[in-house]
Amino acid sequence: MKIGTIGAGEVALAFAREAIAQGYEVVLSSRRGPEALAAKVAQLGKGASAAPVADAASLDYVLLAVPWNNVEEALSGLPAWNGRVLIDATNPFTQVSPKLILADLKGVGASEIVAGFAKGARIVKAFNSIVTVRFSEGPIKGNGRRVIFVSGDHQEPKAFVKDLIKKFGFVAIDLGGLVAGGHMQQAGGPLAGLDLFVAE
Repeated sequence: MKIGTIGAGEVALAFAREAIAQGYEVVLSSRRGPEALAAKVAQLGKGASAAPVADAASLDYVLLAVPWNNVEEALSGLPAWNGRVLIDATNPFTQVSPKLILADLKGVGASEIVAGFAKGARIVKAFNSIVTVRFSEGPIKGNGRRVIFVSGDHQEPKAFVKDLIKKFGFVAIDLGGLVAGGHMQQAGGPLAGLDLFVAE
């Protein structure tokens, strides 16, 4: 099975490494074009490839992992979603350096905004609340197993993403629907950035 990415930064690459290790193929894409991703594809090895954004976004499951300021542009002009799944790993930071600055979303959830730019997609919020460095350290720390949160309104794709998280070795915790759950796990929410574990 192939999973596409929109974006090919740290989050997408960390996800791709885990997915490829579990036997999935990952098709990276970025606005710079597939040729610019040759080194990253080579680094990931067998199971990785690169394609134009529209091609990667045409797969049944697609990870969105771009800076918040690029979300609208990244999702514009793509093929109709028609129920395909967009895994939203974004966080609404307007700036990340030298300090983190949150966008003022006027109380609207980040994934709700993403859904507005990707009409017809089934959105699952995941992989955004765990810091990439911690994700890359792996699921086990001491006697605990790291947690990754999931939110969404559609049970079938949410179950797929939860199973993917479990295959990666992490614990998937379902926060419910996209609005309530998304608010809890997005940057600025009470669960964002926490390195949480389930004791074993």
